[in-house]
Order: sequence, then structure tokens, then C-alpha cells
Amino acid sequence: MFTYQIRVEYLGTNFVGWQFQKNGLSIQEVLETALSKCLKDNIRITGSGRTDSGVHASEQSAHFKTKNKINKRGIFVNSVNFFLKKHPVSILNIQKRSNNFHARHSAKERTYKYFIINRLSTLAIDKNKAWHIKKKLDVKLMKKGAAILKGTHNFSTFRASNCQAKSPIKTLKKPLVKKSKNKIVFTFQSKSFLQQQVRSMVGSLKYLGEGKWDLKEFQKAFLSKKRSMCAPPAPAHGLYLVKVRY
Repeated sequence: MFTYQIRVEYLGTNFVGWQFQKNGLSIQEVLETALSKCLKDNIRITGSGRTDSGVHASEQSAHFKTKNKINKRGIFVNSVNFFLKKHPVSILNIQKRSNNFHARHSAKERTYKYFIINRLSTLAIDKNKAWHIKKKLDVKLMKKGAAILKGTHNFSTFRASNCQAKSPIKTLKKPLVKKSKNKIVFTFQSKSFLQQQVRSMVGSLKYLGEGKWDLKEFQKAFLSKKRSMCAPPAPAHGLYLVKVRY
């Protein structure tokens, strides 16, 4: 058997998420169908993480095993992408890995970005690709809030109620909040994240930025370790998985 890693980009708008589900089309399903056709093998892929419905990726990572050796990888990628052309999914590259490589368990760091467009006008080009907020946000205050999240903490406040992670303790590298014209970009890096953690952090930082919370209230919610204290999570369509490092 041979093990291969693929890096994939996709728009998650019309998918039920990464993982196969009975109630709709998943990214995993369309990739497995295309790979199985090209390899004439029953391919099952494992992603570095399970992005929710509506979440996008500029570089998701996944692996699969096959009995067939892939020699001309550039031609192979083009062939798979031919079968994917009906969907907003594209394989960026493929590489052979050792048989003990695992897209999820071998990952050392994941990077997510979240995009907000802060303007009065409705979105056209960025519709379903960013969170549209009309009220002007205080970016300086959101930066101060994000700085509180740096380091190793109990992130239970930002954890979905149905999250299956064994521990709420995560280590977050210095979160970045940058504004360019009317676009605000949040960057979060960690070995792993809790379910809905990034969207919950952004939703809470948005409360801070629009003045619903001050810095003390934000910190109080974070330190409470109570999901009920969290602001409403940011919508899925502004979130992107952008890098998985091994």
C-alpha cells in the first residue's frame, strides 16, 4: 500500500462540511469519488480537521492509502481536478508519504483566518466569503482582546456544547487582528482547536469591537469557562483553514 498526502482548496458554501454526511454533499465525498475514479480503487481520505458547513479552505490537508503507485503526479492532479470541475474543490498538489503519516495526528500546527468586511454597503464579490458588519468596529480594542487569548488556557467558553475533544486546554500563538481599508482579518494558530473555537472567539471579539462589551467583560466571559457566557459565534462563511504544518 502507498500513502499520499493531498492539499486541497474549496469553497464550503454549498457543502454540509468536510465530513461525509447522509443529509447532503460533503467535500470528503466529492474527493473520494474523483480519486476512486482515477485510481480505480476504493479510496477513503482523512482530513487534518473537519471543517463545518459553510467553512472554506485555501489549503486543507488530507491523506489516503492506495494499492496503486502514482508516478506522474502532475498529470494525476489534473485528472482528479477534471472530475472535480463541477464543484468548487481543487487539489493543489500531491506527495508520497511514509505509511505512518496521518493528516490529522501528524499535524504540528493549524492556521485559520477569519474575514470581516466592515462597511455599510452589502457584499457582492465577497458574499458568503466574509462576515458583513455595518457598524464600525474598534480594531484597537479587538487587538487588546485578542492578546488576552494568547498562550495556554482553558477555552471552554469558546467550545461548542457538542465538542468531543478530550480537553478544553489549548495553546494559542499570538492572535493577529489586522485591518486594511474595510477588511478586518483575524489569524489564529494552534496545534489544534476545539469545535467552533475560532468562530466563538471572533464572535466575542466582535462584541468587544462594537461596544457591547468592554475589555473587563470580555475577559470575564473568557475566564468563566462557561459556554453560556460566550457571544454568538461568528457565521461559518467568514472562516478559512489556510495552513496545516507538519
